[in-house]
Amino acid sequence: MRAVVWLAFPGAHGVTRPTNSCGRRLLLQTLNRIKPNVILITGANGALGCAIGRVFLEANETSRVWLAVHQRRDRADQLAAAFPERARVNTLDVRDAASWKQVVAQVIQVDSRLDVLVNNAGVHNDALLGMMTPKVWNDVLDVNLNGVFHGCQAVLPAMISQRGGRIINIASLSALLAPAGQTNYAAAKAGVVALTQSLAKEVARMNITVNAICPGYLDTDALGAMDADERKRVQSLIPMRRFGRPEEVAAAVRFLACPEAGYITGSALKIDGGIL
Repeated sequence: MRAVVWLAFPGAHGVTRPTNSCGRRLLLQTLNRIKPNVILITGANGALGCAIGRVFLEANETSRVWLAVHQRRDRADQLAAAFPERARVNTLDVRDAASWKQVVAQVIQVDSRLDVLVNNAGVHNDALLGMMTPKVWNDVLDVNLNGVFHGCQAVLPAMISQRGGRIINIASLSALLAPAGQTNYAAAKAGVVALTQSLAKEVARMNITVNAICPGYLDTDALGAMDADERKRVQSLIPMRRFGRPEEVAAAVRFLACPEAGYITGSALKIDGGIL
């Protein structure tokens, strides 16, 4: 039986008319004008970074993923080994503009384009403000906020020349609901959200979208220091009564990189089990 797809076309009496499978192919080709084929992910050695890399590699057999790490790279190496033809690990210090330029140049040299940047690298070093040293303040802002600035600036020339691209910044629920003891981290992540919203306006006409994701508690190494009682207490604060999974955030990243999300820009998507 021949497949028939019904599409709504504006016209007299608002009538819809069918199109055949050829029309469906044309529609899919239109949706795929921007394919997330070449993706650069920072902080790619963590549980979330690896989950993001994996979802791109598994969802699209033509995707090529660059896994950027600073020091530890064991998980990233394992993921790259599982997709030897389509995943590569490179060294990147997100705090250093020159390091960014070198990595982006390498991506462009090998793959001739860069479609998606996921700014996922992040650190936290919590302390009460009255006890916080300037170094602790600056170190957290340098990675979490300055790293995003350098990354966005580094990829924009390529994306502008392509007339398209996706930038997805991993912020935090702390940017929207700042807890005590995280003045540095909350300030940095709130800055990421504001940067995202401002940059989205600057590059929208060039078919580049810029969005932020604000995860709540995720079941990653960051929660490893919690004992059983503390985990139970924190879970009781979450309406869903569980921690999020890295794969759930990765799925949202993948969606924001898809052609179907082309009209979403400047957003800050919270993924928090209903806390906020």
